[in-house]
Amino acid sequence: FSVNAWPTSKEAIYQRTQRKCNPEKNASFFSRMTYSWFSRVIVLGYKKPLEREDLCELHESDSSYIVCPIFEKQWRKEVLRTQERQEVKASFPKETHARKPSLVYALWNTFKFVLIQVALFKVFADILSFTSPLIMKQMIIFCEHRPDFGWSGYGYALALFVVVFLQTLILQQYQRFNMLTSAKIKTAVIGLIYKKALLLSNVSRKRFSTGEITNLMSADAQQLMDLTANLSLLWSAPFQILMAISLLWQELGPAVLAGVAVLVFVIPVNAFVATRVKKLKKSQTKNKDKQIKLLNEILHGIKILKLYAWESSYQKKIIEIREQELEVQKSAGYLAVFSMLTLTCIPFLVSLATFGIYFLLDEGNILTATKVFTSMSLFNILRLPLFDLPVVISAVVQTRVSLDRLEDFLNTEELHPQNIETNYIGDHAIGFTNASFSWDKTGVPVLKNLNIKIPEGALVAVVGPVGSGKSSVLSAILGEMEKLTGVVQRKGSVAYVAQQAWIQNCILQENILFGSIMQKQFYERVLEACALLPDLEQLPNGDQTEIGERGVNISGGQKHRVSLARAVYSGADIYLLDDPFAAVDVHVGKQLFEKVIGSSGILKNKTRVLVTHNLTLLPEMDLIVVMESGRVAHMGTYHELLSKTRNLTNFMPSHPEIILKYLQAFGWLWVWLSVAAYLGQNLVGVAQNLWLSAWVKEAKHMNEFTEWKQIRSNKLNIYGLLGLMQGLFVCSGAYILTRGSLTASRTLHTQLLDNVLHLPLRFFETNPIGQIINRFTKDMFIIDIRFHYYLRNWVNCTLDVIGTVLVIGGALPLFILGVIPLMFLYLTIQRYYVASSRQIRRLAGASRSPIISHFSETLTGVSTIRAFGHEQRFIQQNKEVVNENLVCFYNNVISNRWLSVRLEFLGNLMVFFAALLAVLAGKSIDSAIVGLSISYALNITQSLNFWVRKACEIETNAVSIERVCEYENMDKEAPWIMSKRPPSQWPEKGIVEFINYQARYRDDLGLALRDITFQTHGEEKIGIVGRTGAGKSTLSNCLFRIVERSGGKIIIDGIDISTIGLHDLRGRLNIIPQDPVLFSGTLQMNLDPLDKYSDRELWEVLELCHLKDFVQSLPKKLLHEISEGGENLSVGQRQLVCLARALLRKTKILILDEATASIDFETDTLVQTTIRKEFSDCTILTIAHRLHSIIDSDRVLVLDSGRITEFETPQNLICQKGLFFEMLTEAGITQNLVTK
Repeated sequence: FSVNAWPTSKEAIYQRTQRKCNPEKNASFFSRMTYSWFSRVIVLGYKKPLEREDLCELHESDSSYIVCPIFEKQWRKEVLRTQERQEVKASFPKETHARKPSLVYALWNTFKFVLIQVALFKVFADILSFTSPLIMKQMIIFCEHRPDFGWSGYGYALALFVVVFLQTLILQQYQRFNMLTSAKIKTAVIGLIYKKALLLSNVSRKRFSTGEITNLMSADAQQLMDLTANLSLLWSAPFQILMAISLLWQELGPAVLAGVAVLVFVIPVNAFVATRVKKLKKSQTKNKDKQIKLLNEILHGIKILKLYAWESSYQKKIIEIREQELEVQKSAGYLAVFSMLTLTCIPFLVSLATFGIYFLLDEGNILTATKVFTSMSLFNILRLPLFDLPVVISAVVQTRVSLDRLEDFLNTEELHPQNIETNYIGDHAIGFTNASFSWDKTGVPVLKNLNIKIPEGALVAVVGPVGSGKSSVLSAILGEMEKLTGVVQRKGSVAYVAQQAWIQNCILQENILFGSIMQKQFYERVLEACALLPDLEQLPNGDQTEIGERGVNISGGQKHRVSLARAVYSGADIYLLDDPFAAVDVHVGKQLFEKVIGSSGILKNKTRVLVTHNLTLLPEMDLIVVMESGRVAHMGTYHELLSKTRNLTNFMPSHPEIILKYLQAFGWLWVWLSVAAYLGQNLVGVAQNLWLSAWVKEAKHMNEFTEWKQIRSNKLNIYGLLGLMQGLFVCSGAYILTRGSLTASRTLHTQLLDNVLHLPLRFFETNPIGQIINRFTKDMFIIDIRFHYYLRNWVNCTLDVIGTVLVIGGALPLFILGVIPLMFLYLTIQRYYVASSRQIRRLAGASRSPIISHFSETLTGVSTIRAFGHEQRFIQQNKEVVNENLVCFYNNVISNRWLSVRLEFLGNLMVFFAALLAVLAGKSIDSAIVGLSISYALNITQSLNFWVRKACEIETNAVSIERVCEYENMDKEAPWIMSKRPPSQWPEKGIVEFINYQARYRDDLGLALRDITFQTHGEEKIGIVGRTGAGKSTLSNCLFRIVERSGGKIIIDGIDISTIGLHDLRGRLNIIPQDPVLFSGTLQMNLDPLDKYSDRELWEVLELCHLKDFVQSLPKKLLHEISEGGENLSVGQRQLVCLARALLRKTKILILDEATASIDFETDTLVQTTIRKEFSDCTILTIAHRLHSIIDSDRVLVLDSGRITEFETPQNLICQKGLFFEMLTEAGITQNLVTK
């Protein structure tokens, strides 16, 4: 066991990174069996915080790089076998049941040899567990007869030590292989889920939301892993039960059948519980899916919630779902109370029934020490399989639900390669012939009878009003839609720029390279062409700046330009560009067209298909395709289309403290009641065994001619009464624990949600969403299900250990002298282990978040990934993040085995001491006391090991409570409501005044706004302009206090906005934000989540924003279900819904933040007219890239580098010929047009 048993090892290349070889490779047999080779990590973790580099690497065969491909191969074989069987069954009309490919068969074929190896270890460990009671029996016989020569007694003591030590070594090998195999199964399943997610058809993506797919990976794959870890109990538990019963038969004869009858009676009870648990599991899974889905949307749309002051409304929605979860959890808890009662009472009832029948069969039957304590040891062994069997049966039932969900997902429809011919060789780059498409096979065609031929190297514009099918044309070219009829052909590789830019959570350079090799000269050329060089100067670390999740720390325009740069750098043959100019300034858009897309740009010789709203670009096009209601309305060159219609624009697009915190949430009343219940349970348990011991001593002096029959009956009655009392204490303890744990779960979840919603927006911009969701899923799962279970077991075990030591110490006082140094060693080992284990668990926790983040990121950008053909690269990245987690799990498993071997060895020494002292005591000790002491000693090995393990698990799992509570101490936004509240009609005039205002996004960043001073008049229309990064959106963020002041103040109608609550402020302002964010739910809920307005008012605003006809055409109208992220509406329609919100919420001040960037010019004009009419009596601040929209403003505020450079009427600014005039000139807006 020496910590120096660490073998030297050579450095080796492991997959793609240089890693150390696993030290176990070169370790000796003894070191492997005792895990001494891992001592270096344990000692290192005690001395300093462990880092990833300190951990041992996986064996190559255990890595995700090896496991995933092998399993995928078996899954493909299973799919093919199923298809072949279906083809055979198709010839038999009576065969109607179609069997899906089985995940279980594929897993068995992949892991069957290692599972058999695990089973063999378990068999040997089980056999050895039954050897100990038989040796104890011989020791009791030895003590009863006490021969003069006592060497046989020492032999028995030594044999007992050897057997329990061998059992320890074999059991720990079983645990090690068992846990690692279960982890490999989880890894394999995650790999398959990830690969499937990249291949899903649009129909399948509608069926499974991002939250549901993430839940499959996190919860269902975990459930499968948990079951695998306990799977051997399905056969091991019955095997142990049969072994115990057969040995009990030898002791008590046919009387043991009474105990078997009790066991048989319990089986239907467990079956009933398992059925109920299955139903509850299904219900709980649905609730968890709903919560994750809503949380995912809330966190991704958190800015909208804050701008509209909707946090409280969505907080209630989450809490409603959470209450449903807790109701299910309560039902499951009460079932657990019932299970706990039956499981605790089973050993007692079995022994009571067996002893009772034993007496009834023959009045001369006497319970000797040999019979009682051998039987009690066997009953103790029987307790574990009796406890485990129903649990594992229940787990099988629950996992069946997870398996069904996984198989349902894995067997869903994939994108059909036949949707598009990619191996086409011909004249044109892209061709549609009589092609119709829908989002699913049975759906209504979205695109109808397309006949388009796009020559190689052509520049093509796809235009049309909002919802006409422009973006769908690009999806059809990508093969993302279901082809109903016709032919689609595509030649060469593809690069895609989505309408909503998809940005990865990595450095900016990696976002652009996207897996390609760095070519410095071309890279610099791409940066310059995509107008990114000025942005790199502003970013803290240039192109090495870490970009937050979904690109939260860069502007909308920067996101689109990074997305375009990624496409350009890829060097593809075909470029599909979905409105890349929507979120950039006019002059930037002009540069992008000239230097990237146009006839003199980098892509001049490539095939380019551009969805655009920009009318001025159309004369530059080789071909224009005008879409209308899913059909090609017109097609030709600019001049051909111009000759067909006078108005071309008609076609244009529209720890201790932590544990204390948990106990406070639990409730101190429930805590003390729980302790009292478990103390009572353990005291009664000790009393039962002491009663049996006294009974045996008395029985030795009785014979059949005394009143023994009456005494025996009384003894049995009292034994039965003690058992019933124990059952009552167990039941009470389980019930109290369920009530307290529910209270703790509710309190901690509510606090977590409240803390998260009160965090400032900058937190969400700098922290991965996956990490926050992890708090609500993984960490809350541990708090809900596991932590109170560990706490209960630790308390119970602590009392059990104390009781055991006191009983043995009372019988053999010298035993206490042996226990003291052993306890010191126990605590030393625990201290070393806990220090390292906590850090390994933290590393494992940190390695889980990247899996979820990478998965969510992939699901968001799946169209882009598929378009670029980078599926394999992302699959490899997934293997890498999963493998990192697997390395941490492996080290955690080995650290547990290292601990178990050492603790059980010390426990084995205690058994040896107890046996040795019994032999040394000679005739001075009764055989009944010997039996009691050794049976308790045999139990203490398991109890002490269990005690230390649960103490460690409590400490390591307390990390989850720490994570859930960590948001408490973070800087929060100002209170939603403060004691000072504005008048109900505020603001009445709409006068906004900035006085020497300064603001920065974070303390470590420079000022985003500098010395801003200006004042609006009531009902004035102010246009706010400036180049990208000038501070336009920051100005609106400051009005809503999304960004707090660094100096100065903002006064609205005489009230300093820093003196009132955020909801009082944000609820009285109105905004149409830059990004059109919608949430899943009904259209009505998206318009009016607070349910404040009537249907009539909703229809009125829909008409005003030109959505009424569209909504009336929907089957469910206002109750039309919006999919996750509003994906079933076009971006333009989503923007119009945001306009409708503003019209509904009408207040005295309106901020338009680039609100019409995603709609066509015609709709833009209608919207602007509506805004001018409906908000004529309001102050309007318009932030726009399209200078047409602010040209008729009363005054224009021009920003540059966070400062006001100009603030005058448009006409005066034109006369001054400053920055505003320069921007107008770049946009092609003449002075004559302005004057008009």
